[in-house]
Amino acid sequence: MSKLTDLPKRILIGRALRSDRLGETLLPKRVALPVFASDPLSSVAYAPGEVLLVLSIAGVSAYQYSPWIAAAVVVLMFTVVASYRQNVHAYPSGGGDYEVANTNLGPRAGLTVASALLVDYVLTVAVSISSGVENLGSAVHFVIEHKVLSAIAIILLLTLMNLRGVRESGKLFAIPTYVFVFGVFTMIAWGAFKGLVLDDTMRAPTAEFDIAPEQQGLAGLAMVFLLLRAFSSGCAALTGVEAISNGVPAFRKPKSRNAATTLLLMGLLAVTMFCGIIGLAMASNVRMAEDPAHDLTLDGQPVGPDYVQDPVISQVAAAVFGEQTFFFVLVAAATALVLFLAANTAYNGFPLLGSILAQDRYLPRQLHTRGDRLAFSNGIVLLAGAAMLLVWIYDADSTKLIQLYIVGVFVSFTLSQTGMVRHWNRHLRTERNQAARRRMTRSRAINAFGAFFTGLVLVVVLVTKFTHGAWVALLGMAIFYVTMSAIRRHYDRVSEEIAAPDEPGDDHVRPSRVHSIVLVSKVHRPTLRALAYAKLMRSDKLEAISIDVDPVETTALKVEWDRRGINIPLKILHSPYREITRPIVEYVKNLRRESPRDAVSVIIPEYVVGHWWEHVLHNQSALRLKGRLLFTPGVMVTSVPYQLQSSELARKRAKKRQEWNAPGSVRRGPVNERAKEPSGGI
Repeated sequence: MSKLTDLPKRILIGRALRSDRLGETLLPKRVALPVFASDPLSSVAYAPGEVLLVLSIAGVSAYQYSPWIAAAVVVLMFTVVASYRQNVHAYPSGGGDYEVANTNLGPRAGLTVASALLVDYVLTVAVSISSGVENLGSAVHFVIEHKVLSAIAIILLLTLMNLRGVRESGKLFAIPTYVFVFGVFTMIAWGAFKGLVLDDTMRAPTAEFDIAPEQQGLAGLAMVFLLLRAFSSGCAALTGVEAISNGVPAFRKPKSRNAATTLLLMGLLAVTMFCGIIGLAMASNVRMAEDPAHDLTLDGQPVGPDYVQDPVISQVAAAVFGEQTFFFVLVAAATALVLFLAANTAYNGFPLLGSILAQDRYLPRQLHTRGDRLAFSNGIVLLAGAAMLLVWIYDADSTKLIQLYIVGVFVSFTLSQTGMVRHWNRHLRTERNQAARRRMTRSRAINAFGAFFTGLVLVVVLVTKFTHGAWVALLGMAIFYVTMSAIRRHYDRVSEEIAAPDEPGDDHVRPSRVHSIVLVSKVHRPTLRALAYAKLMRSDKLEAISIDVDPVETTALKVEWDRRGINIPLKILHSPYREITRPIVEYVKNLRRESPRDAVSVIIPEYVVGHWWEHVLHNQSALRLKGRLLFTPGVMVTSVPYQLQSSELARKRAKKRQEWNAPGSVRRGPVNERAKEPSGGI
């Protein structure tokens, strides 16, 4: 079985890495930037379009407010970046928002932040992939005709890339991300030169269109609400900022300083690209509509259902460079590719956060361990499965999915910054060094402003997006919260139940006698080995048990037993319904009822096989029986293995491999990491 599954696994994700090579997977800043910041950098491809889509409800005249919305997003971006630079210095262990909230605001706040981040990471993958498919579909019609299938295929590909390890995936993602940044900056610079120096009139492909407003003559509170909704959509540009604070352990030393530098560089790049695209969209008269078939009109007539609305960045590239030119194709291709790769931010944040939550016993322990390539493989697979489910439910429609977006990230922003304020307050009470106090006071002011501003934006997002889909994200957060709370209660209950008592109890009392039972079907080598082992145990009582399901075979067994002169009593249990498991379980239970202080040892001969298909042919009854006996107190089950020739061949094949690890040896992680695992886990 292992041979069958191991070869494809090695082809897909590579050879297993030793635990002591974990340091080789750490990232320099030039690789960490595309790995952790690809999401906020790529969001400039769809965030400007979302702003214009919302403003189009009031018609083209509302586009005049887009620069002001962009300015508000810029202020928010720099506020969040400045706040998180304090986080990575204060909490470099990788817990990020969860650790900050859990430490300073309590477990409930920490679990709320964790739930919000987990939902947001899943949405990051779904939105980025869906948006990338839409961008690619404008050039490749097959992709847009099979959106869901294409999106799921790309998620699977990204999953395999990340299973190979963070460093290898980072190298793969670095080039497309930098090409995208170069293409967008070239477009902004050339567009500014054409407009300001050459006084060239740039016209987007939709410049001749008009927009039929859904709501005529919006003013007063209705217009304010529309602008707030457009602002909340533009805040998609901030998603993924928190991933760097969660991923500090993946940076090379000095970890905190490198993470803070990457944060600042990411903020500068994202803000410049976002404002540049908004400005060029205004200069080239880009037109976007939520329902382009009916709302976009040409000479008073709707463009119709056959019209395909290109994203803002594609229209701006066409206006600046001209359609089908080299730089237009470069920007279009790089945009589609970087949107796919933007999901990598979540692929690094979700598994790491899942590992920390598993260590705190809020998620299954399997999420805490590293896979063969020293990545958190189980978390990667869980993220991919959840994202594919969302893509399938929402038909890979980024406009629908983005309505669920942002809520989670601003919940984590607000609670994290509030926690940081309390963090500085606690340290200021004991700090006496004046220089250190001044630094702490400055950091507290930054975090306090960040908490206030992000809290205000959270209220705006909830009010403006709740009925448009934000309630689904809140429901997802609630489900995560309840599930993780239940898992923690289970682990706590089990830990308490199995904890070693201070005073001797029933578990310390030696059984008065040991009654051993050897299960026998035929007299063959495995049976003889099990009988020999049972004699060495020196039990108080030893007997062999066989189930009578075929009278002919039972008679042959007794004859052979007597012929060999085996000096162990053979007891035959009759089974009129030809069951094997039930008669043995009932017999063992009767022994326990008759002598509650006796221990019953059930010894089962088992074959050790070397081919996957042999597992189907052997040991099925033994597996079922062991599963039933596990629920019977006072019963110990022992398997006596007998190795068939195929198992020896499998062992020799394994020995020929250059690197052989016992099952789970790499997955358990480094020694210092295993030492931190909570006791009492299952």
